[in-house]
Order: sequence, then C-alpha cells, then structure tokens
Amino acid sequence: MTLYYRDDTVQVTSESIRAGGHFVRIADVAYVWHARGATTMAVRSRVLGRGVLVLLLSLPPLVALVCVVSLVWSAQDRGNWKLALGILAACVVGALALTPFLELPLGWLDRSYERGNRVNELWVQHLGQEVLLLRTPDALRFGQIYRAVQRAVEQQGGHR
Repeated sequence: MTLYYRDDTVQVTSESIRAGGHFVRIADVAYVWHARGATTMAVRSRVLGRGVLVLLLSLPPLVALVCVVSLVWSAQDRGNWKLALGILAACVVGALALTPFLELPLGWLDRSYERGNRVNELWVQHLGQEVLLLRTPDALRFGQIYRAVQRAVEQQGGHR
C-alpha cells in the first residue's frame, strides 16, 4: 500500500480514500473531478483582510511620495536645498531601516494568496454515484489532496 496524502481528516492511499466521513475504495472510483463551491464567510473575510493589508502597505509609500513632492516644491520656492536634501536623506535611511519589518505583513499576504479565494470541492464517481468527498477553502491543501487522489486512481488504472 502506498500513502499519497494524510492529515487529520483526509487519508489517500493506493487502496482507499478516507475523507469527510466517507470511505471509498480506489478500485470502485470511476471518475475524479473538482468544482467551485459556494463562498463561505471565512473566504470573504480572508479576501477583505487581504484588501485591508494591501491598503495599509500601500499608504505609507503614497504619503511619502506626497511629502517628497511637497518638500521639493517648497525648497524650490525658498531656495533652501540643503535642508530639503538632509530631510530626504534621513527619510531614505529611515525607510531602509524599517524595510525588514515588512517581512511579517508580507508573509501574511503571501499565505492569504496560498489559501485561495474560493471554496473547492472534490467529487468522485463511486459505484455509479457522485460523492462529495471534500469541501475546503484552503486552496493549497485542496490541490495536494486532489493530486493525491488523481495519482491513486491513475495507478489503479481508473479514469480521471
């Protein structure tokens, strides 16, 4: 027996699939497919959180750009370029010093995209009936499980 995938709720082997309270023998699976399910509140909140995070990450550079243009404009009127260049240099050094702290919010944003923005469903045709094996908003996990089921069915000689 070959183990293709296993986590707390799903196990895919060369002999069977256990998921969502179902036990399906691979030999009895004729077809495997996926579908888009209805959006859940968790997915909506993930997309909203992603938008807020992008907004929060985008605002400081835009505010800095407005400040720089304003500083250059006022320096041009007053002819005081030394003070303007000093302030700009201090701001550039400050921005470079704060850049490593972007790792955390950018990591959150990256994981948000990995998890996806929709609900995925895994279906199989088992003994002539269509069976919903898995419904999850986690795109990365869904992809791993779907590929595992496909490999198991292909190794058995079935159809996808």
